[in-house]
Amino acid sequence: MSRPGRALALAVALGPGLAPGLAQAAPVDGSGLAAAWGLPFAGLLLSIAILPLAAPALWHHHFGKITAGWTLAFLLPYAAAYGPGAAGQALGHALLSEYIPFIALLVALYTAAGGIYVRGNLHGSPGTNVAILAVASVLASVMGTTGASMLAIRPLIRANDNRRHKAHVIVFFIFTVSNVAGSLTPLGDPPLFLGFLKGVDFFWTPRHLFPETLFTLAVLLALFYAIDRYWYRREGVLPLDPTPDTGRIGIDGAVNLLPLAAVVGLVLMSGLWRPGIACELWGTRLELPHLLRDVALVAVTLASLSLTPAGVRERNQFSWAPMREVAKLFVGIFVTMVPVLAMLKAGEQGAFAAVARAVTAADGQPLPWAYFWLTGLLSSFLDNAPTYLVFFNLAGGDPATLMGPQAATLAAISAGAVFMGANSYIGNAPNFMVKAIAESRGIAMPSFFGYLLWSGAVLLPLFGLVTLIWFR
Repeated sequence: MSRPGRALALAVALGPGLAPGLAQAAPVDGSGLAAAWGLPFAGLLLSIAILPLAAPALWHHHFGKITAGWTLAFLLPYAAAYGPGAAGQALGHALLSEYIPFIALLVALYTAAGGIYVRGNLHGSPGTNVAILAVASVLASVMGTTGASMLAIRPLIRANDNRRHKAHVIVFFIFTVSNVAGSLTPLGDPPLFLGFLKGVDFFWTPRHLFPETLFTLAVLLALFYAIDRYWYRREGVLPLDPTPDTGRIGIDGAVNLLPLAAVVGLVLMSGLWRPGIACELWGTRLELPHLLRDVALVAVTLASLSLTPAGVRERNQFSWAPMREVAKLFVGIFVTMVPVLAMLKAGEQGAFAAVARAVTAADGQPLPWAYFWLTGLLSSFLDNAPTYLVFFNLAGGDPATLMGPQAATLAAISAGAVFMGANSYIGNAPNFMVKAIAESRGIAMPSFFGYLLWSGAVLLPLFGLVTLIWFR
């Protein structure tokens, strides 16, 4: 889990796998920008990667100010070069069309899922952990990767609360539930929903991505079982489980399943209902369905807080701290990403023209393996929804052709955008949220670079195998 630089794109990186809606035409022309405009975005990423290790106290107390600093490092020079009006329009577009829908959806999902408590005590054996990951992976293609992640991460953490080695459990949860599992339907992840809105048949996605998804998930779950079994055996006698056995497994706060269903319905409504009614604010066109969706998401959040039975959130150890962290960091990510995506959108006329040339063979035919890897690697650090759209358009942008003669290319773009969001903590919105929740429960998660070591060792070889089988 970014942004402008496309005439049509989903306004969020939600791993919820649910896209808030269609962003309007971006106010930044990427063809006139030099690559140096991407430095604030790179600086923010490096800050997220390095400062928690190099200066943890500084980062913990001032990460919001550091994020604001990098945001201004883009906005102020841009205002000087193109005028305050252009900078204000870029900021307004990022906030109104991107960030607010993103955060409204994420808060609604986080609040509703946080009001559902799985009663009883699951014991985090390797078999139980695999079962939780498998069930949550199925849910990810129904309620999106963020919805499934927010629903399943707390029971998974509680199931392993007496384990000494458990960071790997969360890492594989991010790999599977928060990313790869979202590729089975257009509801699973924003880029696939975007393809659906662009004309890709709803059932084309499960038919053509099912083999790749099933294979990737099966390998990941098998690897996880082997690793978890190794650590489980080495731990010997486990400490006393802090979660008491309280009888049969059940659900408290099941009323919050209604707000979760409402979120799915609102997202579908905003993508499919097009009355053509809109208003303009700060140079950004705001469609009526999107405005209604965002207002309704606020109402869903308040309804969840009101309807949740007393004590459920306390038993869930619900806290707003992870949400505050994500909200502060992603506002900077959304804004500083504006010029990067605009330059990519410019294609051959932009600073990143080499990317457009790299996906085409000498005879003019698309290279599926190149589409898979370039879409994926960019989706590892940029929002996968607009990245998907960039490569969708580079491949011709005609859904009939892409679903027919160029089906391998469309499958490569789709799989790359969804699968490789797992490559970094910021590749998909639920990644960072899951990390923040785990750390709030006292789990020592890998650093930014530590996580890259995990994804490099596990995911990149696996994606290479996927390439050899499907995208050569």
